[in-house]
Amino acid sequence: MATLNIRDAKRLVVKIGSALLVDSTTGALRRDWLAGLCEDVARIRARGTEVVLVSSGSIALGRGRLGLGSGALALEQAQAAAAAGQIALARAYEEMLAPHDLTAAQVLLTLEDTADRRRYLNARATLGALLSLGAVPIVNENDTVATDEIRFGDNDRLAAQIAVTVGADQLVLLSDVDGLYTANPQTHPEARHLPVVEEITPEISAMAGEAASHLSKGGMRTKVMAARTAVLSGCALCITSGLLFKPLTELENDARHTWFLPQTDPKTARKVWIAAMKPRGRIVVDAGAGQALASGKSLLPAGVTMISGAWERGDPVAIETTEGAILGNGLARYTSDEARAIAGCRSSEIEAILGYPGRAALVHRDDMVV
Repeated sequence: MATLNIRDAKRLVVKIGSALLVDSTTGALRRDWLAGLCEDVARIRARGTEVVLVSSGSIALGRGRLGLGSGALALEQAQAAAAAGQIALARAYEEMLAPHDLTAAQVLLTLEDTADRRRYLNARATLGALLSLGAVPIVNENDTVATDEIRFGDNDRLAAQIAVTVGADQLVLLSDVDGLYTANPQTHPEARHLPVVEEITPEISAMAGEAASHLSKGGMRTKVMAARTAVLSGCALCITSGLLFKPLTELENDARHTWFLPQTDPKTARKVWIAAMKPRGRIVVDAGAGQALASGKSLLPAGVTMISGAWERGDPVAIETTEGAILGNGLARYTSDEARAIAGCRSSEIEAILGYPGRAALVHRDDMVV
């Protein structure tokens, strides 16, 4: 049976729930706990692991600031609370990460941002750029505009989608429970803890319960659903207790947890997905570009000799030689009209041709199967 530890993660996503961040009695931020978590993040970043935080808490913080009490909120009240609370939440992360020379970056998303191809690619590119620049993205659902039709519904689901988007190899859900049990341990003392789940069977899904806290929208059921999304994309998922001080340190030291094992690795899963897509058009390249692709390089406009078909940014395209041999499939970073305009040109000429600074690659190597 495989053994996993976040010490081995290359790109780690950590989800923090409202019940961990906000005191349920006072509605105040648990600053000491957050400071400990940020110390964990700094230590993990120092060893070279990239970290993305998916953090709830804006509504829970904002309702106290606006005097909305602890009862159920109307949609417009929840959106107002999110607007007020998100400022406080972002400021807290900024203040806690700054002493470790880490820059916090706020990213707010809705379900539509990941369902729409263009917006998904924009989110992926932004998060990738932030990580490459050494920042720590703090992701939350954009509750100020999200309605039921365009909501993730809980940040477990959002965290799984973010893990897939950034190609994370590990996702940790910090919870008020320390893993998956065969039944609810609060009502079934005989329930067994499961340290590892190798496959999410119907029996595993049936073990999941619902949320116990009024601050938390998700329960174990949503965590198992998130695990299903993550493992199919090559990302291992861990459920562990966030009630401990410095919970990521405790997890490294083998605090109780449940790992859901991935079926593949993130890069392979993405490549399989891209390879299975039906191309919307063709990009014909010269011999030099073909050799560059074979050596693992991205496809630059300079090596393109012909564009065929019509597509939008993010659509799948086939890459072929001038003799018609298929070199591979990839996701285009430009529309077909833009690709025609810059075909054969150097990357430095793109801005002058299109009127705006574009990306250097027509198809990036991370979005390509050769």
